[in-house]
Amino acid sequence: MSRNPDAAPATKSADQVVRFDDVSMRYGRGPDVLRDLNFSLPQGSFHFVTGPSGAGKTSLLRLIYLAASPSKGQVHLFGQDTALASPAARPQIRRRIGVVFQDLLLLDHLSAFDNAALPLRIAGRKPAEYRTDVGELLTWVGLGGQMNALPPTLAGGERQRLAIARAVVNRPEILLADEPTGNVDPEMALRIFRLFVELNRLGATVLIATHDQDLIARSGRPVLQLERGRISAAPPQGPAAT
Repeated sequence: MSRNPDAAPATKSADQVVRFDDVSMRYGRGPDVLRDLNFSLPQGSFHFVTGPSGAGKTSLLRLIYLAASPSKGQVHLFGQDTALASPAARPQIRRRIGVVFQDLLLLDHLSAFDNAALPLRIAGRKPAEYRTDVGELLTWVGLGGQMNALPPTLAGGERQRLAIARAVVNRPEILLADEPTGNVDPEMALRIFRLFVELNRLGATVLIATHDQDLIARSGRPVLQLERGRISAAPPQGPAAT
């Protein structure tokens, strides 16, 4: 059945910034990697998504930041069915989403400052317009003294924090992170988590994909558990970390 592009958004509540309705996803002609997902993320919420390797965590994030499309069902972002978004509208939706990728995707030939400022440059803003803001952001994530450093000279936790700075430099409404603590020690993992907590307090809806069960247990945040491509909600697992 065809859908009416002029129909009102199907979201049940305006504060649901993400909603999946019976969503399945596959790559090519392969089997479904995600199956019949039904969940929503309220505005300003903070969730983890976890599960074994191959469960579909990265694929779920890809659907949210429009790097992939469902093979079945509907993905709603900010009250809009993404399948009905025009090619011109999709970049506008993406600009409302920040992503910390698992492999970070930092540009080794650019300084920490220029890496963090890259989304603003791509958006056409001039350095004079954002120099102060980017400098303050890097100071906030603990890199104020390394703005001119190249990524290969930074420690693992510093690169992670630089990737977070780049993801939030344009103040996204949704912040996604794929294994942001996967390559750092527990102390640094907690420090990175606290950055996400602060960003959430500033209004961002946060979703973190992780294997780090210790961090999840300490956080007290709700968990979406993926198992063989299906999802279930779990209650908070302990006192919230701050």
